[in-house]
Amino acid sequence: MSDLQISLLVIGAVVVVAVLLFNRLQERRFRNQAEAAFRMPAESQKPVGSVAHDLGQRVEPALHEPASGDALHAVSPSGTSAAHRTEPAEAGGWTASAPAPDGMAYTAHPEEPPAAPAARAAVSRVPTPKSAAPAPYDELIEYRVRIGSDSVAAHVFADAFNQGRSLGKAVRWLALPVGATEWEDIQPWRDVHYQQIIVTLQLADRNGAIQDDQLTALCAQLQTVAQTHGLRIACDDTVDALERAQAIDRFCVDVDVLIGLNVVARGEGAVNLERIVREAESNGMVLGMDGVFQLLDSRSEPLYALCNHDAEPFSATVIEGQVSQGVTLQFDVPRVPDGVKVFDSMVAFGRKLANEVGGILVDDNQRPLTDTGIDKIRSQLLQIYERMEARGVPSGSRRALRLFS
Repeated sequence: MSDLQISLLVIGAVVVVAVLLFNRLQERRFRNQAEAAFRMPAESQKPVGSVAHDLGQRVEPALHEPASGDALHAVSPSGTSAAHRTEPAEAGGWTASAPAPDGMAYTAHPEEPPAAPAARAAVSRVPTPKSAAPAPYDELIEYRVRIGSDSVAAHVFADAFNQGRSLGKAVRWLALPVGATEWEDIQPWRDVHYQQIIVTLQLADRNGAIQDDQLTALCAQLQTVAQTHGLRIACDDTVDALERAQAIDRFCVDVDVLIGLNVVARGEGAVNLERIVREAESNGMVLGMDGVFQLLDSRSEPLYALCNHDAEPFSATVIEGQVSQGVTLQFDVPRVPDGVKVFDSMVAFGRKLANEVGGILVDDNQRPLTDTGIDKIRSQLLQIYERMEARGVPSGSRRALRLFS
């Protein structure tokens, strides 16, 4: 082989290596641009709450925008839908199109061939106007579906709105009207058009954690609406939602405590209901339709309740001399704000009732409640409330009322 041939081979090898390096650099640059295009705007990534993690326990998810739901996928009236995967393009078979006018990106069909790097780099996100309020979403206790449109009439969601009531968990429908900056509850009967819609499904309540079929049903209902009307839609990851649902449900089970204090007669006697009712009314308690007296806070939420031991509930008219085996004061621990103070108030009222009817204050095992016993309950309450605060679910808060319903 001549020197000229060897030189040509070396030059050719150098050129090939140079081309490969250039292509690798270009691919990395375009990949970074595509990832940046799908990244949520900074203002939408602010945490909506905080969760403290106890050592040795399952780590709860932090309250932030999940990366898996960054982009909406478009659904056309013809029934074709785009996947809402937002990984970098090298995963294979994923292309991106122009940005949506409402700031939520589209993605194309996974069946389509990979686009050229230049096409990936062309993706950009148009953020929601800075004057618009943040999207109302509680990641700790909700699953979310987002819908985008240039303009969609409220009545489009009427059927799905009604069907959502049968899912077995609380559903919230919120929307941003066209040209507005504040979110509002969807009212399908109103003559209004929306540009963004968020539908959330509560992950847990006192009936337990949400199930996969409930999440699937919500997505299916809304995807039908999106397909029919050409809307963009993104359902958050159901696997993540189910894990969060199980975690928050386990936590709720641990702190869901109902405290009962009983006022009973001494010996074989009975307590005078007329006196009990008089004391309840003078204490500011109101009689509900269920025949239970309740002391309400400024939000009309119960602080504690008073019910009759006997099968017959309290009535607005008490017969003179009417008696009962006893009455019970009930304290729903996670639903009461400033719970220790309220508990002390309930204990004081229970002792007052006992003195009024010549009875005694006992626990559910009919053991007299001493100061030592009351202090032990108070200490347990403090521990429960500390745990609730640490998990971002303060007792009596809106979030607590939703979870413990």
